[in-house]
Amino acid sequence: MATILEPGEIEAAASSPPFLHLPPNNLFTLRALRLEKLADGHPLADYLRLVAELCQVQQSLMDDPSIAAPLDPERLRLCQQHGLPPFAADSLVREDHWLPYLNGLLQRFLPRPDSAIEKALATLRHANNGQRKAWAIALLSGQYSLLPAAVVPFLGAALQAAWSHWLLCTPDLVLKPGDSLSQCPACGSPAMAGVIRHRGKYNGLRYLVCSLCACEWHVVRVKCVYCEQSKGLEYVSLDDDRHAANQAPLRAEVCPGCNSYLKLLYLENDADAEALSTDLTSLMLDMRLEQEGYQRLAPNLLFAPGAD
Repeated sequence: MATILEPGEIEAAASSPPFLHLPPNNLFTLRALRLEKLADGHPLADYLRLVAELCQVQQSLMDDPSIAAPLDPERLRLCQQHGLPPFAADSLVREDHWLPYLNGLLQRFLPRPDSAIEKALATLRHANNGQRKAWAIALLSGQYSLLPAAVVPFLGAALQAAWSHWLLCTPDLVLKPGDSLSQCPACGSPAMAGVIRHRGKYNGLRYLVCSLCACEWHVVRVKCVYCEQSKGLEYVSLDDDRHAANQAPLRAEVCPGCNSYLKLLYLENDADAEALSTDLTSLMLDMRLEQEGYQRLAPNLLFAPGAD
């Protein structure tokens, strides 16, 4: 049955910004290329190239239909019917659906002759599925002390490949805003960063990028995504002679109300910028803000933050 909109509703629908901006099917290839480019001359060049290799493996998992572990369509339908994240990470991570992606990654990632990397991969290979799930639960809940730091990039990469695959392979998704602005409507995970888009119907809109499935959802600008206040927000960027402060492609939105911050990418100033790679190459900004007393609430699943 068709839905008839009144004139006022038609105007509202026409002016409402698109809620979702889904990642491309070659998401991980684009990340790998960006990381390789940013690695040149960077202090963390070796780590960035390692993550680039992981991204290529993630893409191979996405492109291989034999890896996919289909989810229960009735479950997806019920979640969408009740406005719940259809790929809820806090429950799916406790099941077996994502484990084929981890096994595939362990088979396909060819470690360099580096004992630390080989040891990390061996730790994951020798762990039983119960231990793997326990570590994954700890990673997705931000409890880094409950899993070996060395396995984080590999475990995080497998989780991202699984959830991004489900997101992009599920047609006709109907997603609603989460319980908080920073919560992904697709899987319930926290945002990793924000992107200010610059083309077409998305021009000038802010979208948050999920740390797990890479889904992007619209959140109005100049509002803290954690406490929802707008008063006193500041925008901080790294010192860079190539850009004026108000034209920096990366800025952190700092909220004095809850002492938190979120990194924002401005694509009008760098059209090739990508959230995960930009985040990993701007850890100096995190260190600076931490020294000033601000807390980071946005995880990056391929990086284990150091303990105090």
